[in-house]
Amino acid sequence: MVQLVVSILLYFVIFFGIAFILNMLIRKTWVMSYLYPVIIILIIDNISTWEYFTNTRNAFSALGNKLMNLTTVDIIILLAGFAGTIVSGIVIKLLRKSGYRMF
Repeated sequence: MVQLVVSILLYFVIFFGIAFILNMLIRKTWVMSYLYPVIIILIIDNISTWEYFTNTRNAFSALGNKLMNLTTVDIIILLAGFAGTIVSGIVIKLLRKSGYRMF
């Protein structure tokens, strides 16, 4: 149980920080929220990215099997990371509204 709470906090904070820095650098508020599913696919699968282009059918079939075999705990942890990217976008919007131009 402690590992679950620590993992949720860790994913939330890591993806909040990455999204916040990315938002400051390229000034696109929701870009990390759009990229998050791609990053999660890279984390989940054990297949080379090149396989998606050369052996498409088998690569997507293996990805589908991996996604279907995720446990509830894994899904909760991954959703915490996605929530971190969304909260980062909201914080950036609030900071821009408050007058911080660098954000």
